Amino acid sequence: MEKLASTSGLVVRQIKEWGEILTPFETRNKYAVSDASSGDEIYFGAEEAGSGLIRTILKAMRPFRISVFSKDGQAVLTITRPFRLYFHEAEIADSAGAPLGRVLRHFSLVRRIYSVVDSNGTEICQIFGPILRPWTFNILVNGTEFGQIQKKWSGLLKEGLTDADNFGVTFPPQFDSRQRALILGAVFLIDFAHFEK
Repeated sequence: MEKLASTSGLVVRQIKEWGEILTPFETRNKYAVSDASSGDEIYFGAEEAGSGLIRTILKAMRPFRISVFSKDGQAVLTITRPFRLYFHEAEIADSAGAPLGRVLRHFSLVRRIYSVVDSNGTEICQIFGPILRPWTFNILVNGTEFGQIQKKWSGLLKEGLTDADNFGVTFPPQFDSRQRALILGAVFLIDFAHFEK
């Protein structure tokens, strides 16, 4: 996780496979995570194997476990989401399985509000999606914006034919690597909760 401490932001790009483009079957999600400044790929994330039937029936509502690896194949993080109809939640753990914290969606009819809490249950920030900017999620610390998660336009063909998404992440500068890992975990949850078709 030390690479997270040395970068101000990330680009998270979902990798799509032809099998999902050409068939109605949902495949496991895969992601490339790059340093926003240099463009160097620093992590690779992959949804672990599960039931293809559950993926196809539940689609974006499905429970998942995403493992994040460094370029040399070392485990870095796991993001686990249980099945939820609305109150989306993800637990983020380090490579040894020790909990780093959770991302929890608040109840709201029209707004998109999440709390990011550490392993002690202390809220470190909120993630807030403004109504008029559906592709933007502001990272608020004590009500002040310090960072952002933003879905990037992938092009007409990719947006029309797939649910592959690209996200830009700007970290609050005061966040340490553990807190930044929680924000990275939030990106995967937000992708499933709001942008998987």
